[in-house]
Amino acid sequence: MYFKTDLKKEFYTEEKCHITEMLNTPEIENVSVSRARVEPGVTTQNHALHFDEIYYILEGRGEMQIDNGELKKIGPGELAFIKRGSSQRITNTEETDLIFLCICTPRFKPEGYQEV
Repeated sequence: MYFKTDLKKEFYTEEKCHITEMLNTPEIENVSVSRARVEPGVTTQNHALHFDEIYYILEGRGEMQIDNGELKKIGPGELAFIKRGSSQRITNTEETDLIFLCICTPRFKPEGYQEV
């Protein structure tokens, strides 16, 4: 199977970030991939998922917090692993957009999102 992503299909979430779903289909239940974009100075809403999630930073820099732990600086080429059920948020600390991939296993479903 092959998939093409339309970056113009970005939507804004209550979490305070822009999302483009790149791969999220019932045909592939074990993984989903989205592109997230957080505007300068914005901190996403603290939330937890019922899935494991990996953030892979493509552009920009920020600070990540998992389970109310210490703030960790994160930038291009770095990964953050967020175990299912862990609270999480990310802050864009730069003057340009923070862009990263969100890889969920199993695939993301809206009912698996929980505001913290």
